[in-house]
Amino acid sequence: MEYTIQKIAKLAGISTRTLRYYDEIGILKPARINSSGYRIYGEKEVDKLQQILFYKELDLDLIEIRKIIASPKFDEIEALKEHKEKLIERSKQLQTLITNVSKTISHKERKIMMSDKEKFEGFKNKLVDDNEKKYGKETREKYGDEAVNRSKNKLKNMTQEEYKEIAQLENKLYETLSQALKTGDPAGKSAQEAAELHRQWISFNWDTYSKEAHAGLVQMYVDDERFKEFYDKKEPGTAEFLRDAVYIYTGIKKK
Repeated sequence: MEYTIQKIAKLAGISTRTLRYYDEIGILKPARINSSGYRIYGEKEVDKLQQILFYKELDLDLIEIRKIIASPKFDEIEALKEHKEKLIERSKQLQTLITNVSKTISHKERKIMMSDKEKFEGFKNKLVDDNEKKYGKETREKYGDEAVNRSKNKLKNMTQEEYKEIAQLENKLYETLSQALKTGDPAGKSAQEAAELHRQWISFNWDTYSKEAHAGLVQMYVDDERFKEFYDKKEPGTAEFLRDAVYIYTGIKKK
């Protein structure tokens, strides 16, 4: 079956402007242009659009999506299976949050008693889910599934006190790192304090700490655009500064 741009836009629940933009950047081109100059989409384009929307739902940007679906190794069936697994995982996390909110409403209305542990559980699971969504692919490639899964389980089993502690530590890390960046000296006292705070922070997730793994992680902050963008969003150069501070802290020479 073939669709005009208006029909496929309505079918997919997106705008014709979005489809024109997809055509412009080369991520989804129509099957043909008819004699009246209208874009016409076929079954192949419908399937490709479905994949694009699946990946967008998982918060990937269009540049990354284009690389994935344009790769010669791209397997549509395997991609759909992966989408299904991630959506099931997300639905479980959302159900936990829904249950959490429902209990909170009842608690506020004084219908039931709700423990602090129950209030905390949904947010803890969201933290695990967000980490996997943002950084799962890179960390699994670098450290392996077993190490990442152990880290996820450690987060899931975290107590409320530990969750509060890591949140406070994270805030202190970013504050110290921001102050250290202003000095411009990665070997300075505040920069080395930031490196130590970073070690403490990652140790919440890791079973064991090693200087080599620590140095490798901060190098990934610089090499991977998504990590770099996260650290540099407030102050450009933060990722590289943290990398340099940690290399000095661990005594490992930059490659």
